[in-house]
Amino acid sequence: MTDRSIPCRYLSQEDLLRSGCLDPRLAMDAAATVMRGFREGRVLFPDKIVQIFDEATQSRINCLPATLLDEQVCGVKWVSVFPPNPERFGLQNLTAVIVLSEIERGFPIAFMEGTLCSNLRVAAMGGLAAEHLARDDASTIGFIGAGEQAKMHLLAMASVRPTLRTCRVGAKTDDEAGQFVEQMTPLLPEMTFVATGPDLAAAVDGADIVVTATSAQAPLLRAEWLAPGVFYSHIGGWEDEYAVAELCDKIVCDEWETVKHRTQTLSRMYAEGRLTDDDIHADLVEIILGDKPGRESPDERIYFNAVGLAYVDVAIAHAMYRRALDGGAGTELTIQETTIFEHEDLADWVRR
Repeated sequence: MTDRSIPCRYLSQEDLLRSGCLDPRLAMDAAATVMRGFREGRVLFPDKIVQIFDEATQSRINCLPATLLDEQVCGVKWVSVFPPNPERFGLQNLTAVIVLSEIERGFPIAFMEGTLCSNLRVAAMGGLAAEHLARDDASTIGFIGAGEQAKMHLLAMASVRPTLRTCRVGAKTDDEAGQFVEQMTPLLPEMTFVATGPDLAAAVDGADIVVTATSAQAPLLRAEWLAPGVFYSHIGGWEDEYAVAELCDKIVCDEWETVKHRTQTLSRMYAEGRLTDDDIHADLVEIILGDKPGRESPDERIYFNAVGLAYVDVAIAHAMYRRALDGGAGTELTIQETTIFEHEDLADWVRR
């Protein structure tokens, strides 16, 4: 008799962490591989679905699907972004879950906590960009923003630029910057941390790598703080004055065609006619594949903007799933034991 049961692996955040999935290199390798696959037509990438519940705060839930044909896996990230959460409830503003299915029979194979993957994906793109665009001898990194994205970015940046020795961090409050230092010091004990609190200039002025990771919609980063040779990774929406992009010698995006229709600084500049397609040096994959040059001189200022590509999330989630599965992590769930009308007790369960 055919076995009609459908097993599915449940992986909590703790399952993934214990399996070693907080690994920027794992995420960056998965991201680079899938970007090549996308360029070769080996990735299906439908439009995402966005449900915005509050226009003022941009509180929303997004549904982002993608299929990796080489891996024979289809996935979807269901992610909520609620910017008021930290101030209103003292809670994180982003949560996500990911479902993976194999595409031979179409059955689900994993239901995973997705916040770790989502945050790591952002950092992986920044790390890949830094690997190609930051100076080889970068020693100082400065952050505006001290949340999960900033912390993930530091891990990724440190993995590709082991020359980093000083991390300065600015945030809305001294407590936020202090918590960043407290949590990151045990993970990077060789690094010197400086918490500058609300003094954002002190955090980033003259740094070799600058990262803005906030939910603010205001030009916090000023061009006058950016030294020659800086690599700037822009994560959020509108975090820097237009003069920052105008100052930079190269502008690189994860995918410019996606960026220009969003609400980032570059998107605003494009909408206002301050930036054109010709002003964009490259998409990141073009640099990874060698189609266009990355950093060409030590004094170049380079701007990187990523808005997020769901197929990268799915690729990283699949890499995490395989690592966790190899380690025996997670809980085996049974989606169904058999088909509906083959249950022997069905007559007792039907409501009449």
